[in-house]
Amino acid sequence: MKNKKAFTLIELIVVIAILAGFVALLFPNFMEVRMKSRDVQRKSDLKSLQKALELYKQNQTLPDYPATLPTACGTLNDATVVYMQKTPQEPLTKCGSDAKNYYYARNGSDSGKYILAACLEIANDAAASACPVDFAANSNFTCSTNKCYQLNEP
Repeated sequence: MKNKKAFTLIELIVVIAILAGFVALLFPNFMEVRMKSRDVQRKSDLKSLQKALELYKQNQTLPDYPATLPTACGTLNDATVVYMQKTPQEPLTKCGSDAKNYYYARNGSDSGKYILAACLEIANDAAASACPVDFAANSNFTCSTNKCYQLNEP
């Protein structure tokens, strides 16, 4: 009789169960890291937009901000100068028909004031505040957490 050395079915099942347990523990952390990275991207996008809006305002005869932002992935420019080659879009969307703009609202009574906002996936972010009331209407999507990162004119 030959003595074969091999793993039994029970041993294999136990190892697979242990590995599945590790994956189950690590998967939520991985998802949270992805959400945080998208939130960081949103904050960076808004700061870039803010800088482009400031350049736009400084170059106008009557210093004010544009009435609206160009569509996502469009160009922020006036007749002579390009301020932003490609305006950023919500990270969960791609350029094209499903691209979503960030929230932008210029003050109706004072064209020298505006609000930029982006919906954050991590609701307990230290920089989060309640989203503007007209967020969904202005940005074409709803914020499930109702927590936004907001920038105003400097």
